Amino acid sequence: MLLRYLEYLDALARVRHFARAAEVCHVSQPALSAGIRKLETELGVQVVRRGHRFEGFTPEGERVVASARRMLAERDALCHDLTAMRGALSGVLRIGAIPTALTAVALLTEPFSARHPLVRLAVESLSSRQIVRQLAAFELDVGITYIDGEPLGAVRTVPLYRERYLLLTPEGGPFAERDSIGWAELSEVPLCLLPSNMQNRRILNQHFAEAGVTILPKLESDTISVLYAHVSTHRWSTVIAQPWLHAFGVPDGMQLIPIARPQRAHHVGLVLADREPPPMLARALLDVATTLDMRAELERLINRHTRRPAA
Repeated sequence: MLLRYLEYLDALARVRHFARAAEVCHVSQPALSAGIRKLETELGVQVVRRGHRFEGFTPEGERVVASARRMLAERDALCHDLTAMRGALSGVLRIGAIPTALTAVALLTEPFSARHPLVRLAVESLSSRQIVRQLAAFELDVGITYIDGEPLGAVRTVPLYRERYLLLTPEGGPFAERDSIGWAELSEVPLCLLPSNMQNRRILNQHFAEAGVTILPKLESDTISVLYAHVSTHRWSTVIAQPWLHAFGVPDGMQLIPIARPQRAHHVGLVLADREPPPMLARALLDVATTLDMRAELERLINRHTRRPAA
C-alpha cells in the first residue's frame, strides 16, 4: 500500500489539485486524501499544507515527493527489467524534446516501435531547461535537446546530429539565384522566428551577433507550424533547422537556401539522467539510436530541397 500512497502523492505534486489527482489515480478524492494522511501517519510528518484547497507541500513534504518519485522510478525500472527477462519490453517510454527537434523524433520512435511493439510512447514538447529538470525529478526517461550549449547537469549524452540552418524564403526574392547566404544578409529579410526564451533563438542570436547584425523579427511564435503558416503567405521568410523538413518540407512558392556555417556548431542528442543502471526503456532507445545515422538522413533532406547538395 505504501507504493500506492506514493503514487497519490506524485499525482498531487504533478497536478496540484486534489480532485484532479484523484482522477489521475482512478480513485475517489476521499480515498486519495485518506491515503496521503495514512502516509503522513506512517512517516510521522505533515506532508501537505491543507486549507479549502491544495496549498502546497511542507519542506518535509517536498523531500518526501522527491523520494517518492525516485522509488516509483525504481519500481518501474524493476518491472521493465523483469518484463524484458520474459522476452518483451512493455510500459511507457516518456520522451521530452525541444520544439526544434520534435519533427525528428519519429526517425527514432518508428524503428524503436518496430523493435518493441508492446512499449507505448509519450512525447512532450519541452524547453531544454524543462527537460533537465524533469529528468532529475524522474518525470522523463529520456530527453532530446542541445548537448553542447547551455549546462545540462548530471546527464549522459548521445549525439544524434549537428543542427544546420537554412533560409526558407519566397521564390523569386532577392536571393533567388543564390546557393548560399551569409548571416549578415538576413538583416535585409522580413523574418518570422522563434522567441528569445527558446534556446534555438538564442543560438541564432549568437550567430547574428558574430556576423555583426541584430535582428528584429516581424513576427515571433513558439510554434513551428505557426512560422510555416506565415511564411506560406509569401510575405515573410524564416530560418529553419533541417529536422523541420522531415515534417513540413518546403511550401509551394518557397525555396530553401543554406546559410553559411557558423563559427560554432550545435549538436542535438539524447540525454538521460546519470544513474546506474539506466532505465531499461531508455537503454532500449539508446540501442536503436546507435543503429541509425540521423545526420545522413537529415542531410539527404537538405539535398532534396536545395538547388545543390549540401556541403
